[in-house]
Amino acid sequence: MKQINYLIKCVLIAIIFIAVNANSSAQEQKKTDEIKIKTSAVCSMCKERIEKALAFEKGVKDVTLDVKTKICTIKYKPAKTNPENLRLSITKLGYDADDKQADPKAYEKLPACCKKGNAAH
Repeated sequence: MKQINYLIKCVLIAIIFIAVNANSSAQEQKKTDEIKIKTSAVCSMCKERIEKALAFEKGVKDVTLDVKTKICTIKYKPAKTNPENLRLSITKLGYDADDKQADPKAYEKLPACCKKGNAAH
């Protein structure tokens, strides 16, 4: 009888341990942050280019660019990336990102309609 009680206690402890670990792992995976970055995007082509490229960045969960406000909202995992890397990714596409200027070579490769100063179309 003592062996059965000991076995039951061991099984219960194991189940509790597994449940606690599974819960904490699930909470860690759900942790995301959100950042809003002001860009120099001017049209739907810019929107498509930025959203598509950032979707492939490590740690990025969701990207939405509002062309009217030029604000790019990015949900990301802070364990995988950070705001500086996200801004840098946007500049490498040829667009300004907050106070960071667009990479000159990437900017030159943008279509004429996507250059700074053009009106939204």
